[in-house]
Amino acid sequence: MSKTAHLDDRALLTVSGEAATDFLQNLVTCDVEKLETDATTFGALLTPQGKILFEFLVTKTTNGFLLDCRADMRDDLLKRLMFYRLRAAVDLAPDPADVFVIWDDDADTDPRNTKLGHRVYSDTIPTNASPENWHAIRISVGVPELGMDFDASSVFPHEAMMDQYETAGVDFAKGCYVGQEVVSRMQHRSTTRSRFVHVSGEKTLPAMGAEIAAQEKKIGTMGSAVKNKGLALVRLDRAAAAREIGAKITCDDVALDIQLPELFAGDWPS
Repeated sequence: MSKTAHLDDRALLTVSGEAATDFLQNLVTCDVEKLETDATTFGALLTPQGKILFEFLVTKTTNGFLLDCRADMRDDLLKRLMFYRLRAAVDLAPDPADVFVIWDDDADTDPRNTKLGHRVYSDTIPTNASPENWHAIRISVGVPELGMDFDASSVFPHEAMMDQYETAGVDFAKGCYVGQEVVSRMQHRSTTRSRFVHVSGEKTLPAMGAEIAAQEKKIGTMGSAVKNKGLALVRLDRAAAAREIGAKITCDDVALDIQLPELFAGDWPS
């Protein structure tokens, strides 16, 4: 039986007009030129320094694009896009529809991971699950989210696993976008030291931002969690060293087990 939840922490923004495609293509990490109508991709708007400022699902519509973003950041995203618009023939506006997610059915279209289901944008539809149920799935497949796992302007796309998704959140073959030089350099030089990983403990995990330590040294910070399972951003080399010698890894006195998510194509540093 499929599950449906209302994601009340998400909101919609429309980008329309004759220049909508060129406008977004020159700003965001994903390739919107390849999208067909009703298809969805995932991307971000970065700072000039290459860190994630906003992230969103992008759906192609007959009139332009629909951005599915954090509700508490929609106004800021709108302002930022207005700043970049200048005289381009682009219309930007909030969309009033609510955001729902359906999973455990045959229409798995979330570009990050098929287990995350697909979005429905509507005034209302029947629900039989909670947002927490969906976030448990998101955590289980190792997909971090802005606001849930990290703050704006704090992590690079590689750290947030955007290079690892089934449909990558960063298209390394497209042209320039804001922050592209830094992201491309990290890709070609393999300089990413931190990644989001699975963490679990014997009791409820601490809140986002809590420090994770091993041998009295910080190795990372907590992201989101549902009960005793969560995500955390850790220095892979430091976590690997602690695991190798069997050192205790803790967060606010909660002992943690750390594992790489299945979506990560790499391994622990040797």
